[in-house]
Amino acid sequence: MTTPISFILNGDELFHEVKDHWTLLHLLREEMGLIGTKEGCGNGECGACTVIVDGLAVNACLYLAVDLDGKRLETIEGLAGSDGTLHPIQQSFVDEGGIQCGFCSPGMIMSSKALLDQNPTAGHEDIKHALAGNICRCTGYVQILESVEAARDRLSEQAGGRNE
Repeated sequence: MTTPISFILNGDELFHEVKDHWTLLHLLREEMGLIGTKEGCGNGECGACTVIVDGLAVNACLYLAVDLDGKRLETIEGLAGSDGTLHPIQQSFVDEGGIQCGFCSPGMIMSSKALLDQNPTAGHEDIKHALAGNICRCTGYVQILESVEAARDRLSEQAGGRNE
């Protein structure tokens, strides 16, 4: 059985027919060709498939596609600017060495974005807590935490510049 859904994907309104058993991960990767969201464990343990739905970081491998109806979805593909300029969080991961093999990076970046969108002044412990559901196979956690802290500072500077 299929269900028609409509949702906002990275700022664009979309309509899609989804099978009732599809996960959001299946919809993104297999049906829409958006392969930035990775499948690691397939059961919500690793965070590689993290996307943002209505402002919350969710595991796309556990989220049913039909539940996306009427919601706003952000994926890693939507972060960079149309000119290819990296989002400040992405740039910080590059600058601080938070990207190693790169497999966990989309999930780490999306979890970080969800946190910093909700708490722009997140401290070290807040960041550790927000990333607790994301596993890095390369054990690069120090650089990942430093990347998020640098992104927080960069975003804060940008916000301050707009307010002056």
